[in-house]
Amino acid sequence: MLYANGDCDEALGVLDSALDSTATPDARLALWGMLLDLLRLTGDKERFESLSLMYATEFERSPPAWQDLSTQGGRGGAAKVQTVNLSGQLNNQAAAQFAQLIQIGMRTGALRIDLTRLRGVEGGGADLLLRAVRGLRKAGIKLSLIGASHLAGVLATLVVPGKAEGKQIWLLLLEVLQFTDQHERFEELAVDYAMTFEESPPSWEPPAVEADSPAGGEPPETVMSNVYRLEGEVIGPNTEVLRKITSFAGTRTMVEVDCRHLRRMDFVSAGTLFNVVSQLHGQGRLVVLKGVNSMVGALMQVMGIHQVARIEARS
Repeated sequence: MLYANGDCDEALGVLDSALDSTATPDARLALWGMLLDLLRLTGDKERFESLSLMYATEFERSPPAWQDLSTQGGRGGAAKVQTVNLSGQLNNQAAAQFAQLIQIGMRTGALRIDLTRLRGVEGGGADLLLRAVRGLRKAGIKLSLIGASHLAGVLATLVVPGKAEGKQIWLLLLEVLQFTDQHERFEELAVDYAMTFEESPPSWEPPAVEADSPAGGEPPETVMSNVYRLEGEVIGPNTEVLRKITSFAGTRTMVEVDCRHLRRMDFVSAGTLFNVVSQLHGQGRLVVLKGVNSMVGALMQVMGIHQVARIEARS
């Protein structure tokens, strides 16, 4: 559990010693998996490749593929994602602000747009935001809309089924709904749009789930898509990103959590995760933790998370 506390060098030493003193094949396979995963997490490619040959010789199987996990979603990574705030009445006078917004997103590869302080939207402003969101999504930029539900509520008051006016507002509402996971509401509005404008509505294409913040970062308020995502190092007292799993779960009977880019979790966070998952388990829900690395997986076993959730190891 040294790794959970951030002691990578000592953890490597303990794994080396354990391999020297362990003879049981299943135990050795588990230890090897942890050792190779830890080398990927620390970015030690040279030693990984050297030990991979020993792994292949001992188990007569291909070792895990090398992947540098030392910098993916590292601690504080989400805090570097810039947030652009929109407020007041959104109209066509915001063109310069949207040009800057798009430039930031294209330069950094990720962007948050805070919509919580928007009070109204005009057609020209709707067109600017719609073009920005579609353009960033098409370019593969990680985009989070904070307060998407708030904006959807504002826009919903401006559309009238059967009245073919404010087309850009309709389209923006359809776009924003995809960031709130309201598929049923989207489909209802899409039918109204088709009947009102006598043309095919946009398709339901929810964006990829935005990376949740590690400790020290500000977790996005909007959970997108059908998979919740944990990333980086979830440590310390800031466990809001874990507690948000409950709100994400909603009425789902199966709650999938993508842990492929979760590098490390400490005991405090693991305890919080156990409590969150236990509550869902008690409600008859199945929580699936997908792509968990061996080091985090070992901690989850110690904390008993495997008793209340299904843990799928990273390949």
